[in-house]
Amino acid sequence: MLLHIPEVLSEQEVRRVRAILAEGQWADGRITAGSQSAQAKNNLQLPDNAPAAVQARAIVMEGLHRSALFFTAALPKTIYPPLFNRYGGVANAFGNHVDNAVRTIAASGERVRTDLSATLFLSEPDEYEGGELVIEDTFGTQTVKLAAGDMILYPSSSVHRVEPVTRGERLASFFWIQSLVREAERRRLLFEMDMAILALRTDLGEIAPAVSLTACYHNLLRMWAAP
Repeated sequence: MLLHIPEVLSEQEVRRVRAILAEGQWADGRITAGSQSAQAKNNLQLPDNAPAAVQARAIVMEGLHRSALFFTAALPKTIYPPLFNRYGGVANAFGNHVDNAVRTIAASGERVRTDLSATLFLSEPDEYEGGELVIEDTFGTQTVKLAAGDMILYPSSSVHRVEPVTRGERLASFFWIQSLVREAERRRLLFEMDMAILALRTDLGEIAPAVSLTACYHNLLRMWAAP
């Protein structure tokens, strides 16, 4: 499932994050790349323990915790601490690659299975040329370039790339999610059911069928969620 999640960060939050990132000490983006990805990766990245990364990460996490759409789509068990990258100049692209299946959180040593990948855009589309996120999966090839503060959620198993930035600068946050529900098909069914229940409640209120469907949703989640 490929899902656009709008306004994860407000305009004010985007400005705060960008001001923090402007003071950051950027490094070669290959610091978090696997062996295959490192050959395709040409961008800049903040080290995960850099002060600017820590400050900006807290703002991104606040936005994620507010987003009901993110939670119903991802059903997150663990969110890998958000990272930040920059594309522009000679460090301007990331070729075709697949994200590592398991990532280790440096601060805790916790291992995270990457069920879902997320890119949160921090630059407006008209601030740069190129820089599209291209995702290839069973849903076909999709090209994504969103407003600042918006996020794209997609399967970590997808082949994806960032096209070369030929003008300006592309800033983004990126991270991975281990879901409570490992199977993508089950997550999609739960997401579609939750959206249908929300629409039913909005139109008709807490009628008996809405209550019954809500019970079905939670019983399925209880059955499928990882311990």
